Amino acid sequence: MAHRLTQIATRTGDNGTTGLGDNTRVSKDSLRVHAMGDVDELNSNIGVLLCEELPPAVSELLVEVQHQLFNLGGELSIPGFELLKGEALLVLDEALADHNEALPRLKEFILPAGSRAASLAHVCRTVARRAERSVVALGQAEPIKDTPRQYLNRLSDLMFVLARVLNRMNGGDDVYWKSERLARGEAH
Repeated sequence: MAHRLTQIATRTGDNGTTGLGDNTRVSKDSLRVHAMGDVDELNSNIGVLLCEELPPAVSELLVEVQHQLFNLGGELSIPGFELLKGEALLVLDEALADHNEALPRLKEFILPAGSRAASLAHVCRTVARRAERSVVALGQAEPIKDTPRQYLNRLSDLMFVLARVLNRMNGGDDVYWKSERLARGEAH
């Protein structure tokens, strides 16, 4: 991996390019840089969510996710390199299974709302979906491993589930969509 930054204001990006971990320079508008930026934004939003009062197990899981997202960003910054391992997917799958088991089955759509923590989890979910789209676009232009795309897909699902979990803290519930069709009692 490339050297660690010791100076932040290098001015090397003033011309609209940025350096990758393999010392190549690319446009700041490249698909790879977009994917890196979306993953970074997701990690930052999870950091904001971690400022909320959360169950300890959820906080520990999100800190682990932050480390894996940093690995993912590193992998994206070095074409052909692998940092995000398949074991990271298993952690998400286990967390999804555990948290889904404790939740009531959804019978209608929910709004991205409720408690502040749940709403922040929904923001993380939508940013994860955008990061996933960026990684998919990059994968159509350049060869990349499957794990980054799979991790972001699972993570967005997990953030949805965690939003539901966080809405139930202190006796809350999901905020349900008031569909006109459902209000009229029409069948699905």
